[in-house]
Amino acid sequence: MKRVVITGQGTINPLGRSVAETTEAMREGRCGIGALEFRDVERLAIRIGGQVKGYDPEAEFNRQQIALYDRFTQFTLLAAREAISQSGLSFGGELAARSGVVLGTSGGGLQTSDENYRSVYEEGKNRVHPFVVPKLMNNAAASHVSMAFNLKGPSFTVATACASSNHAMGQAFNLIRCGMATVMVTGGSESMLCFGGVKAWEGLRVMSRDACRPFSANRNGMVQGEGAGVFVFEEYEHARARGAEILAEVIGFAMTSDAADIVMPSKQGAARAIRGAVEDARVPLEAVGYINAHGTGTAANDKTECAAVADVFGAHADSLMISSTKSMHGHLIGGTGAVELLACIMALRDGVIAPTIGYEEADPECALDVVPNEAREAKVDVVLSNAFAFGGLNAVLALRAA
Repeated sequence: MKRVVITGQGTINPLGRSVAETTEAMREGRCGIGALEFRDVERLAIRIGGQVKGYDPEAEFNRQQIALYDRFTQFTLLAAREAISQSGLSFGGELAARSGVVLGTSGGGLQTSDENYRSVYEEGKNRVHPFVVPKLMNNAAASHVSMAFNLKGPSFTVATACASSNHAMGQAFNLIRCGMATVMVTGGSESMLCFGGVKAWEGLRVMSRDACRPFSANRNGMVQGEGAGVFVFEEYEHARARGAEILAEVIGFAMTSDAADIVMPSKQGAARAIRGAVEDARVPLEAVGYINAHGTGTAANDKTECAAVADVFGAHADSLMISSTKSMHGHLIGGTGAVELLACIMALRDGVIAPTIGYEEADPECALDVVPNEAREAKVDVVLSNAFAFGGLNAVLALRAA
């Protein structure tokens, strides 16, 4: 089994337009959640979100590209550009043939769907743009990344709701580990912050009207966000041979299904995924120092996740740090695990643990060290990133310091 390392990372999200901006915001405990700005927002009950404000597609792409790229694809390409630039890789010949793309998204081109449903049903138009289908399809971002960077190996998209990014990165990890690929561009993106996207989530009655407060006793729901996180996963010997800077090593991955309920999480399913990732990493439970939690700010998720962590780690759970950066950037749905992996890499490389902001009141059912409100300096060698999706689909990644 080959070793897998991370040699590039990129992002655009409510906290920043780059990794440097994002990690600085995480260190400062800055909140990227605010009032939503789009057409008909006044018709919504939920009017806050982690929106990428002031974003101008025309500053990044030409008119022809914008006709092909939904907002989620644009975000992906920008994040991929940063990640691949940092890696120092260029793809040609045999390397291009052995390099691919696995990305996660839940809604795909939801902005495009929303605009065109409005055009047909509200405005009564009988024609839509001929590229609507290739613009809204879930694999659009993966396909455009492969074309933009000449990646000719295994490429596909994973859609498992809130676990999409973690599932995608887990597949990329396994493709390199088993020898099917040398380099994989991986991560995820989402852009559901449009009228139809938010209206659909309103129906679930799990949304907060004011803030995301994971693990706090007075939490009142989740807050949606948007953005992308993209990474370059590379086979260790290949990276070492070219003298690449290694950001972290991916050492374990596990995925489970609750097989229980379409929306209510299961402690057992989450615990099996957490335990499985640690076992796959072949490290003792005591080696894990930090967990980036799924931590949505809903009572069901937070209590279940804390119970699962306590169940797996036993007495060591009291020594663990566990935080939810969704308190800062919101829940990026299919892109959330990718943006949250930035916090995991920051913990390993910089010794800075991102905080859970908005924490106001202790909850006895979430009695773990949730790094409340302020970032913390701490040396950790192994971290986990949790993702637990609607549909009962769980995915956990384990990383180690390089």
